Amino acid sequence: MVSYNDRERAVYDPAATFAYTEVEAVYREDADGAWRVRLYQPQGSGPFPALLSVHGGAWTTDAWGNYARTESALAASGLVIASIQLRRAPVHKYPASVADVNFGLRWLKAHARAFNASPDRAGTIGFSSGGHLVVLSALRPADPRYAALPLPESADASAVPAYVIAAWPVIDPIARYRLAQNANNTSLIASHLGYFVDEATMEEANPQQSVDSGERPAFLPPLLIIHGDADTVVPPSHVQRFTESYRAAGGDADLQLFVGMPHGFLNASPGPEADRAVDVVKTFIARQLAPSAAGALSRP
Repeated sequence: MVSYNDRERAVYDPAATFAYTEVEAVYREDADGAWRVRLYQPQGSGPFPALLSVHGGAWTTDAWGNYARTESALAASGLVIASIQLRRAPVHKYPASVADVNFGLRWLKAHARAFNASPDRAGTIGFSSGGHLVVLSALRPADPRYAALPLPESADASAVPAYVIAAWPVIDPIARYRLAQNANNTSLIASHLGYFVDEATMEEANPQQSVDSGERPAFLPPLLIIHGDADTVVPPSHVQRFTESYRAAGGDADLQLFVGMPHGFLNASPGPEADRAVDVVKTFIARQLAPSAAGALSRP
């Protein structure tokens, strides 16, 4: 057991390099099954900052493990990464996977010591539909539907992230659904309906509409969006609009567009732009964990 005060700040240097180990464990087990987490743990004295990673897959595909390239690169820089499995549609519909994210962050904070991580200032990163989930969970951390899964060992753990990173997020599900309809993209249409069931739910579970409506928490965590400007699955206009709305609501949002990059480029298109995107993520995290950010991050 690592011994340190709960409020001791983990030090993060984005230029550092660490060896790390990978292990799998069960982070939640109930009538729905046993849900696993892959933990990337840097080797060193620590404590290390913690980051919850949420996979994509249009809410329906078991894409857990598809983001190992990015997760490994971040772990090697000195971050404890917890990559969680999610309940998936059509068996598990909205809001099941949002509740998984809410629980996953609380679980990570409650068990941080066991992984030589700090429970303080843990962040989230999500990819594609996972980007939708981490943003929506951050906007509504106390929503009783999302906080429905109990965590007996730490009933007071907070689901508020210190920061959020969304990579090519489906940030406006109803707008993306209508694009899929116009393109007769039957696969995406089926994924949306399999998860949300109907358009009314797509509108309700919509970060864009949540921010525009003024329905938001007292604390809007700093947000980084990574997106390719050649993304045809989620048009850049969607994330550009959301970034503007988030800033108008009082949040700190940083949108980074990558020239010529498609949807999912960190995995699909390894190369200089993908490497630069990882560096952007590291720099963003370092900024959030810097001592000067302590006041803004005291709440999580």
